[in-house]
Amino acid sequence: MPTGDDDADDAARLVQYSADLVAGIEAALPRWVDAQVVRIMLAWSGEVPVAVRDEAGRAGRAARDELGPQVRALLALDIDEQRSNPMTIVRRAAAYPTAVLRSVGVPPVERDSSAEAQFPDDDYDLVPTRFADLDPSLHEAGLLWGAAKAHIHLQRRRREGRR
Repeated sequence: MPTGDDDADDAARLVQYSADLVAGIEAALPRWVDAQVVRIMLAWSGEVPVAVRDEAGRAGRAARDELGPQVRALLALDIDEQRSNPMTIVRRAAAYPTAVLRSVGVPPVERDSSAEAQFPDDDYDLVPTRFADLDPSLHEAGLLWGAAKAHIHLQRRRREGRR
């Protein structure tokens, strides 16, 4: 989060954009997990049994309940203390539909060697690479948050005499 040396309007915008991004991520996670399970199940077997759909719902809520607070905690830190970014946390969401799909015996999909190297546990090629992969409405929220963070970062470096 911003410090007392940051422009008050810039600081307020970053706080609001952070809150909007977290709220959007938390709202999107359950739907995204469910959609991934349904998509892969339909491609694999042509149907989604009720028990699998129920498990996908539980997994989606678990993703929200576990990852949402992590994103919230990260964005509550001063920007100079953030050693990660929210997308790194969001990428962990792939584990939730993956667990559901593995539990019902869905075989892994073919992936290219780059994807396998970068995300070795992503059996179903689910890892979101951008906020819009989670939900299209998060595209703008992610851009606004990133731009506000970058703006404050640049202003701080300029005050310090660095670029």
